[in-house]
Amino acid sequence: MRLNRFYRRTLLALVTLIVIAAGSWLWFRRELSRPHAHAMAGQIITIEPHASTAAIVEQLHRAGVLAHEIPALVWLRVFERDRLLKAGDYEFQSPISPREAIGKLLRGDVATRQFTIPEGFNQFDIMRVLAALPGLKQPPPAKPEDLVTLLRNTMLVADIDPAAVTLEGYLFPDTYDYTASATREQLIELMVKRFRKVVTPAMRNSAAEAGMTVREVVTLASLIEKEAKVDSERELISSVFHRRLKMGMALDCDPTIIYGALVEGRYRGKIYQSDLDHNSPYNTYKHAGLPPGPIASPGRRSLEAALHPADTSYLYFVVDASRNDGSHKFSASSADHEKAVAALRLGGAAADVGRAAAAARFGRRAIAAAREVPETTVVDEAAVVRRRAGRHRGLAIADFDRDRVRHVHR
Repeated sequence: MRLNRFYRRTLLALVTLIVIAAGSWLWFRRELSRPHAHAMAGQIITIEPHASTAAIVEQLHRAGVLAHEIPALVWLRVFERDRLLKAGDYEFQSPISPREAIGKLLRGDVATRQFTIPEGFNQFDIMRVLAALPGLKQPPPAKPEDLVTLLRNTMLVADIDPAAVTLEGYLFPDTYDYTASATREQLIELMVKRFRKVVTPAMRNSAAEAGMTVREVVTLASLIEKEAKVDSERELISSVFHRRLKMGMALDCDPTIIYGALVEGRYRGKIYQSDLDHNSPYNTYKHAGLPPGPIASPGRRSLEAALHPADTSYLYFVVDASRNDGSHKFSASSADHEKAVAALRLGGAAADVGRAAAAARFGRRAIAAAREVPETTVVDEAAVVRRRAGRHRGLAIADFDRDRVRHVHR
């Protein structure tokens, strides 16, 4: 009897244990898979490097992401003991199950955002983008210009451009991912790293074979980037600049005038006669050769075009009057260039005719108003035409509506 009683009690205990174990397992499975609502959706939770599994689970529990610690701990200890939870910045949607939350940490599915630097952006544009990035833990600067010291960290390019005074031209235009813990210093380093990846040793060798330094290639590519509206014209524009450089002719590149004014803090949104007359080192109307350095961030195509110009006899280009896509009319002679400029004038809007009529009727004061140039800077129009006739954009400067004739993409 006693033995039977012992067996019955043992069996009852075993059944009880099995029921408890089964119930615990069902609860465990249910808790792992049951979505849990929390108040941290859309907020960043940072998992620090070297944090222990228990510490991470406790952190998520305190944040409200996990309703209970035990199911997550058991799952990690028993079923995922050979895998590590990855540090980083995470976002957890609400509701979310413990298995989904753990899965994020095991995969390293950190929360990222993106920003884009378009081709042709200069350092001033890039500072504005970086200053306004959302989601960074690093406080934003009081004003974008406060980031200028970061763009003077030329040690990042000292081996390829010892003469660099800023990182202008070396912040490669692309789309970048970033996390909340990233700093603006790290993002700048990332852009330089991308530049180095694009400008391969083979491209540097091509530059050396062409007798150009990396700085000269990037500078020329930045001019091409700012001038080219149509992708297929990059090699043609490069050809014009290469030929002018070889012949010792001034490049007469409007974007360099704008950049010089930006650097000196005097750009007023348009090119004025005083800008053309200003003796800036970036004034490629006054100074032959390349400007002192890059004026923007060139993309891959412009870098390639700078190294591999088209084989042409062109020395001039001006906006093509017959098209409305920013493409240019290229010419090998000043006579053909004058015809292209004349066609551009004839193709102007009725407003241009009105301006011209006003100029003819009212003289110098009307010309100044039409060109939005201070009256004191207006010179004899015929003299301007004669003086600029040999330049690839010179005749356009003499036109009443200079800004329309110049770059339609500005």
